[in-house]
Amino acid sequence: MTATYEPCYEPWDETRGAEIIAEHARQEGATLVILHALQAAFGYVPEAAIPMVAQALNLSRAEVHGVFTFYHDFRHKPAGRHVLKLCRAEACQAAGGDALAARAEARLGVSLGNTTADDRVTLEPIYCLGLCATAPSAMLDGRLVGRLDEKRLDALVAEAQR
Repeated sequence: MTATYEPCYEPWDETRGAEIIAEHARQEGATLVILHALQAAFGYVPEAAIPMVAQALNLSRAEVHGVFTFYHDFRHKPAGRHVLKLCRAEACQAAGGDALAARAEARLGVSLGNTTADDRVTLEPIYCLGLCATAPSAMLDGRLVGRLDEKRLDALVAEAQR
């Protein structure tokens, strides 16, 4: 029996955001640490948090936004109940990943980087899961899956839609 994945995020709250920022502001690499902590708490990095981070770290909003947009793992809005990540790196593409990505988009009715209308599934590209020897690969709610084929992909999509 597999465990169910239930993300538990707080609704955005400016006071709580300020607490998280203050808690991590003195750490080395604070920008990344804070962005990760905000996303862990709220499920995404709220737009309103960017100037707060900039002010706390004496950076420009553009610098913080640059870090936020450079890393693909940060979200602009909350993810769905389940997150299905498909590897888009070269090894997975060479092993049929493009066709599988198109199949997932068709099955879910959304393009990569989007969430289904019922907020159940977010379909995200990811650039290397480190499973090149078992390409193509995916990750559903943190669980890695290698040797992805149409049957395995369909099973992952079905699992995510429950």
